[in-house]
Amino acid sequence: QVQLVESGGGLVQAGGSLRLSCGASGRMYELYHMGWFRQAPGKEREFVAVIGAYGSPIYYGDSVKGRFTIGRDSAVNSVYLQMNSLKPEDSAVYYCAASRLRLGTSGGDFGSWGQGTQVTVSP
Repeated sequence: QVQLVESGGGLVQAGGSLRLSCGASGRMYELYHMGWFRQAPGKEREFVAVIGAYGSPIYYGDSVKGRFTIGRDSAVNSVYLQMNSLKPEDSAVYYCAASRLRLGTSGGDFGSWGQGTQVTVSP
């Protein structure tokens, strides 16, 4: 188990950018695969991106491919999600998640979750 805290959400105009950060604490954090998911009101949880324990592999959901970038910052035990060219449909609560044993794109593959950070993109 690791403890995860998301930050960096907020309100931005369409076409703008935000950088989310997920701070992680716990032993052997570097062995966890880290993912980002999002959920809008009335919608199912959606896979956004995942990065392997040592920085690879990296996968993105089709809806964000080419616009979002996931990365790890080992110096501060964090994972970031750089979001560019934001669209109103990107508005959601974004969650950071960690998996100790399995790298996947389903929520059930991840055992630890943060509380989420709100991202709102205005027209």
